[in-house]
Order: sequence, then C-alpha cells, then structure tokens
Amino acid sequence: MSGQSPDSATKPLLGIGSCLAGNAVRYNGDSKSANQHVRALSEHFDTRPFCPEMGIGLGVPRPPIRLVGDVDTVRIVDVASHEHDYTDKIQAFGQQVIDSAPRMCGYILVKGSPSCGYERVKRYADDGRLMGSDQSGVFTAALHAIDPLLPLEDDGRLNDPGLRESFVTRAITYHQWKTLRESGLSAQKLIAFYTRHKYLVMAHHVPSYKALGRMLADAGSQPLEELADTFIATLMNALQQRATRRSHSNALFHISGYLKKRITDAQRQRLATLIEDYRTGKVPLIVPITLLKHHFADTPDAYIDQQVFLDPYHDSLGLRNQL
Repeated sequence: MSGQSPDSATKPLLGIGSCLAGNAVRYNGDSKSANQHVRALSEHFDTRPFCPEMGIGLGVPRPPIRLVGDVDTVRIVDVASHEHDYTDKIQAFGQQVIDSAPRMCGYILVKGSPSCGYERVKRYADDGRLMGSDQSGVFTAALHAIDPLLPLEDDGRLNDPGLRESFVTRAITYHQWKTLRESGLSAQKLIAFYTRHKYLVMAHHVPSYKALGRMLADAGSQPLEELADTFIATLMNALQQRATRRSHSNALFHISGYLKKRITDAQRQRLATLIEDYRTGKVPLIVPITLLKHHFADTPDAYIDQQVFLDPYHDSLGLRNQL
C-alpha cells in the first residue's frame, strides 16, 4: 500500500519537551525519563526539544513556578512570592517555537507542567490554596492559539493506546498537509489529498467525511486559499474525534466492497467474519487490516492502493495491535 509515500519524503518533525529528550533543564536540574511510547515515537519522527523556561532566560536550577489566578485570567508566576510573572514571555516563546520550526507537525508536552502541561494542570489562588486542576500550561495554550491544528499530547496521555494512535495519525496527516502546501496548492492536488484520506476520515467522523465531499464537489470554482483553510480545519477536527471499533468497522466494510468480484465467496465470508470479530472486540484492528492488505496485494486496485487508512504509519509502531 502507498498511503505513507506520496507526502513522506522527509520524516515528520515533532516538538518535544526538552526534559523528555533527556536534557537536565527542569527547575531542580533534573531531566524527566521519557516513557516507552515517547521513546518509540522519537525513533520514527524527527524531534526538536524546547524548554519554555530556559527559552526565556531562566537558568538551572531556578525557583519553581505555578499557575495562579481565576480560570480566565491565569498567570504563571514564581511559587515563593507570586511576584515574578513570566506569562507574557512564555507566550511569546510559543510564537518563537512556531516560527523556528515551520515543519513541526505535532508536539509532545510534559504532564503537569505549568508551562507545557496539556491539561489538568494545577491552578492556585493568590494565597497559595489549590483551586483546581483545570488548566493547560501557558506555553501549551500559546501553541494552540497560534496554530489550532497542531496536534498536542503530553507524555502521560500517550500511555493510552487510542490517544497515542490519534496523535500519531494527526501528526503524520499534518506533516503531509504541510508538505503539500510547500509543493504548491491547486484544486486538483486538494482533491487528490482528500481522495487518499477519505477512508481515514470515515473511520473517525462520518459527518465530516460527507461534508468534505460536498466541500470539494466544485473545488475549481471556489477561492483556493479559503477552501484549503476550511478543508484542513475540517479534516483535522475529524481526525481528533476518537475512532471506535464500530466506526473503524464501517470503513473496513466499505473497503472490502472493492473485493466483491475479486475473491471467492469463502474468502469474502472469512473477511466479513474477521471484521465482525474486530467490531465485537475479539481481535485487534491489525487482523482484518492485514487480511485486506493481503487480498489487495493479490488483486491490486489503484484507488484502494492509495488509501492512507490501510497504512497511516509504520507498522513497527504496533499501534493497531492495541486497538
């Protein structure tokens, strides 16, 4: 299958918390041990480490910082006095990171960090009382505000197989999109990009699958840049919807329809049984996918061969063994 190849001449680039990359940049001079999933992703992606605190000139060791204030007016300040406010500088560093790494297609954040935690970061009152765990880090929020399509996850959430698979899928798709934009956009290229991603979108969010088809029906008659912006926002939002066994099975059955006249009745029944076994939780996703790929290897189909759904990332990541 060629789902990975059309847009993958270079490895996708991920930003990563510098401490997760093994650098001793935490406030106490330590690094943070990356879990096995972060290490695995680092083998399949290019990674570039960033540390917001070091980036704004704070040294190691340094006084610890925390989030303080109301939900809508949270600031990042020193723990000891709450008098040293680093919010604006860390937000500005987010823009520096985006500007310095235009190829970046995802970011692995640091769980619980007041600067680069993904969510549920602790927030305190001015008097030091814990008010809740309801925030993203200031750097994280800045990244999202600057580039809302950039896939973000922290090292803790990547322990979840579904969230890990979603992050990888979105990061690779965003890499492919950026590569397409660099090559020069046209209505024809936009349609071809969606054609490759149709069943991947279907597996995540059928309403978006239908909306994107309608959106591109008269692509040549619409302002291209406006169409492209709406298209990729819709597609990336669709991929952020968590795919389920039922939604994956829907895509599998649609793809299997292309084999209707190519395989025997017994083979079709075996394939249908495996897809149903996946839907009901008896086997992982990799099982029906492998059989589908086997049949299409024997009886190639140019349309199916280009579908990213069958090969969205390297098999060695093992993500579909756990779904």
